[in-house]
Amino acid sequence: MKRNESFEKHIAWRKAHYEQEDVNGRLVINLRDIGHTMRDMSEGRGSQKRILTVLLETGSITQRELTERLGIQPGSASEVIAKLENAGLLTRTESETDRRTVDVALTEEGKRQAEDANSQRIRRHGEMFSSLSDEEKGMLLKLLEKVNADWESRYADRQAHHHGHHEHHGHHGPHSDWEGHHHHAAGENDGHPRCNHDCANCPDPCRKGRAFREGGK
Repeated sequence: MKRNESFEKHIAWRKAHYEQEDVNGRLVINLRDIGHTMRDMSEGRGSQKRILTVLLETGSITQRELTERLGIQPGSASEVIAKLENAGLLTRTESETDRRTVDVALTEEGKRQAEDANSQRIRRHGEMFSSLSDEEKGMLLKLLEKVNADWESRYADRQAHHHGHHEHHGHHGPHSDWEGHHHHAAGENDGHPRCNHDCANCPDPCRKGRAFREGGK
């Protein structure tokens, strides 16, 4: 009962806060909420389904190429790939052209599961925008592309600095495919399960975030 009352108070506070904001503030709130929802729906860049769908798209590729495409650390990729291999969903074979590399490919069962995962992904994308007409989707897309292009230009220096900082710590920037993407491969950052890696503006910075701020002073 107390939990419900607390939740209702939180909702009421959010509503009041939203109503007090101007149009720019409301846009930011909506974009932030959408980002949280998309991260919650995402299974992670290094998830088993993500690896299967990437291999379905690329066909046989080296393990190094697969790891780079996923945008995760080699150790994390090796662990998930090994699990998929043990499950009979993919194979790893020594490259015929370079024995130092390993080629990764789907088995028939792996292809079946990858196709199923891809179908689920397409259905989910359709559901996400089912409240909009085709005309509204086109309008929204144009507006988002316009804002995205402006932000990439306007905040280019900050993004370059930010991306370099998190590459140093094994993190990755915000411009990866969200469908395969939590902003942190393990979904955790010193106890912060919803870290978005915006250290400069984080209201509750972790150890690495505090170090980043101190280093920027």
